[in-house]
Amino acid sequence: MALELRPILTVYGTPNRAGAGHGDHGDIQMTVLSARLLGVSMASLLALGACSEVQESAARQAPPVAGAMADFVVNTSSASASPTPFTEKYPDAPQNGVKLVAQEPVSTFSIDVDTASYANVRRFLHDGQLPPRDAVRVEELVNYFDYGYARPASAKTPFRATTALVASPWSKDRQILHIGLQGYELPRTSQPPLNLVLLVDTSGSMDSEDKLPLAKKALNLLVDQLDKDDHVSIVAYAGSAGEVLAPTDGGQKTKIRSALDALAAGGSTAGGEGLALAYRLAEENFNKEAVNRVILMTDGDFNVGIDDPEKLKDFIAEKRKSGVYLSVYGFGRGNYNDVMMQSLAQTGNGTAAYIDTMQEARKLLHDDLAGSMFPIADDVKIQIEFNPAVVAEYRLIGYETRLLAREDFNNDKVDAGEVGSGASVTALYEITPVGAKSSSDPLRYQDAGKTPRKGGELAYLKVRYKEPGGTTSKLIEEAISSDALTAIDTAPEATRWAVAVAGFGERLRGSPWVSDSFGLDEIAALAQKARGEDEFGLRAELVQLVRAAKDAKSLNE
Repeated sequence: MALELRPILTVYGTPNRAGAGHGDHGDIQMTVLSARLLGVSMASLLALGACSEVQESAARQAPPVAGAMADFVVNTSSASASPTPFTEKYPDAPQNGVKLVAQEPVSTFSIDVDTASYANVRRFLHDGQLPPRDAVRVEELVNYFDYGYARPASAKTPFRATTALVASPWSKDRQILHIGLQGYELPRTSQPPLNLVLLVDTSGSMDSEDKLPLAKKALNLLVDQLDKDDHVSIVAYAGSAGEVLAPTDGGQKTKIRSALDALAAGGSTAGGEGLALAYRLAEENFNKEAVNRVILMTDGDFNVGIDDPEKLKDFIAEKRKSGVYLSVYGFGRGNYNDVMMQSLAQTGNGTAAYIDTMQEARKLLHDDLAGSMFPIADDVKIQIEFNPAVVAEYRLIGYETRLLAREDFNNDKVDAGEVGSGASVTALYEITPVGAKSSSDPLRYQDAGKTPRKGGELAYLKVRYKEPGGTTSKLIEEAISSDALTAIDTAPEATRWAVAVAGFGERLRGSPWVSDSFGLDEIAALAQKARGEDEFGLRAELVQLVRAAKDAKSLNE
């Protein structure tokens, strides 16, 4: 490591900005060390690790010195220095396998309306890198887009299903079952007030332009949408947590923005303490007529206090009973902890998103604000029973972190996903029809003569949900016809788009079930033909990402 020593001028008692911004990682890139205060050689300083704690300790022990003194900057930013290590964490969730209908006719999962994975994948591809396979959650890529599904007629039945069956473009003799679930959209006049606690990570790890500064800009977009009936509190946490803004009505925008603007990064990350304080404020100011929600802005890099995702899940699960929702927005790169983000959001009756640009912030906190803030249903579960007379095998594409046991569907104590106003959920199954070549050999002693039959039915769809804040679930159910198979080229636009996005996600995941004949060129061509109106250019962006993936390098290259 090449060291460059250069004198700088520091007035004692005045913060030295040269070493700011390195927080909890012990980064010594520009740490200021006072040789006069420490009274040790540079070799000794390096042995001590050249950390900010050494400087602070020396400053506390030294007597006041008038005027200025010569300090030294240890600069390790030469070309020979090692790059910042990649420590991002993602859930280790193996891809769903093929299920035999004769043995497991029922598939059950919690809905997932999160979009974090799509924005995160986009960030990697914009950087010229392929995302880690575990960073790709196919359902979150698919659910990033609006499909224009038919809407429910009233809030009494808040979901309406749309289904389609098409030939698989990547596997001969197989088919794709497309299930779309559209949520009811609350009229603007029916939206309840918001009672929000903004929980902002101000630790040192958030000190980069794509973290805290971007988070503050994003929250200002949210402030734009508030009115005097809404209320906002702000909690910040670094080495400890503190209340920055007491509950303030949304009409006092200047006051709220001033509090946000004052936030600065530095210190370690007491995320658990911050969550505890945020929930306490939300509970103390709980409004049963409002949506009570904690909004967490962080890179997920908790390292002080409770930092174990499992222990935090226990805490969040208990707080969920209070009726306070949790929304988690992730930022940054290098140390992004997706495991933590997913654990918090899935446990806290909430959603997870990733903000890499102001455009994404605008989509989440302006364009799609109703879907992000106003729940229409809690604990939404989907269960599909396949007809063994028609379907031999099936494979759920995505939702690996959302799988539920069959018996969980009817158990109202089992937590599942929240759906916001006007949001939709899309699920895709790859199925093998009876008579086609199966993935597994037939069983020698299977009795095929007792296969039940339901004329014209491919599967049976059940949706279970609770009203916001409710404790007892309600059921929606309907049969899915087996008579509507179409070729992919003539399928509805929504189906073609969903299949193209899913194929892209499967390819990024390295799926063994997608043939080599359906590569990135074929995915781009299918997506291009299914772009539709694309008012905001989101679908065009996806096509460009598919093309970018052709030249992207793996993280190890």
